[in-house]
Amino acid sequence: MSLTARLAARIAREGPLDIAAFMDVCLHDPDDGYYATRPRLGADGDFITAPHVSQMFGELIGLWAAEVWAGLGRPDRCCWIEVGPGDGTLMRDARRAAVAAAGFLDACDLWLLETSVPLAALQAKVLGENGVRWASHLDETPRGRPIILIANEWLDCLPVRQAVATPAGWRERCVGVDGGGRLAFVLGDAPSRDLPPAPPGTVVEWSEALERAGEALGRRLMEEGGAALLIDYGSDSPGFGDTLQALRAHRKEGPLDNPGEADLTAHVNFPSFLAAAKAAGAQVTEVSSQGDFLWSLGLGLRAERLIASHPERRGAILSEVDRLIDPSAMGQLFKVAALWSGGPPPPGLRASGRRSEIPR
Repeated sequence: MSLTARLAARIAREGPLDIAAFMDVCLHDPDDGYYATRPRLGADGDFITAPHVSQMFGELIGLWAAEVWAGLGRPDRCCWIEVGPGDGTLMRDARRAAVAAAGFLDACDLWLLETSVPLAALQAKVLGENGVRWASHLDETPRGRPIILIANEWLDCLPVRQAVATPAGWRERCVGVDGGGRLAFVLGDAPSRDLPPAPPGTVVEWSEALERAGEALGRRLMEEGGAALLIDYGSDSPGFGDTLQALRAHRKEGPLDNPGEADLTAHVNFPSFLAAAKAAGAQVTEVSSQGDFLWSLGLGLRAERLIASHPERRGAILSEVDRLIDPSAMGQLFKVAALWSGGPPPPGLRASGRRSEIPR
């Protein structure tokens, strides 16, 4: 029985599913969920992430982590954690760059938080298994040492719920079955949380999973010390709108069209995540654009050095830079924020983001 048929049968038994429950099944069902069975990343897959755009992305993240470690006083032991590590490309590039920070890699226990068996196999192939450990949850990583955590395009996979404004008030948006037996969006009961007035037809999203993640990470940082870097597409201010999307072969399709065969995501509400972390005691940065953040870390200088070493790749390197930072590409849609336990804020998020000249 296909996942679509199993979902329809479940809805017939239990009633419509809220959007969060639907996303959870589509992404993580052990037999047919997207991440459990068929995740495809990169140019030949369903979507591409910044580490696949350029090696410079991961290299700068690696240097960011090393600088955080230095700011913590160069502890003898710490946990370097990546959440949602994809196929391992980001960490491969990050480790290569972090070698330049004497003592950093020796001090780090490297943990990858991954629930997808196929992706964990890819990570082991890219990174090797020596010196790398896997866990499915933050609580499974060692205690008694600070953490340096990075997460690129992880928060967008956390399930969201939606509500639609009607003349009679807000109603939760759910997934039901239409008269022809097909999956369809339907309206359920009034949502359990208070929502502001809005014109009929307005859609609002919230994510309890996102709030729980912010609270858990903030609490862990306050207990053990350290910092966390979050990079994802989303918003730096609350607002209305339906951002649920399905991606397959780099094209958008209807979220209900092919359950389990496409990646389902939603834009990240950074203010909600940061508020939960702050309530748990962590300090939080302002939300920056990816373009400004990467430039403040030295993307321009890294590009210049790569061009000097590989002049034949000059055009390709400049194209990679543009894709990472141009507002019409990834530079503005993707946002960056950090949490930390105390002292000066993590590097890169208070910089002006002004660009130096790159040779063209």
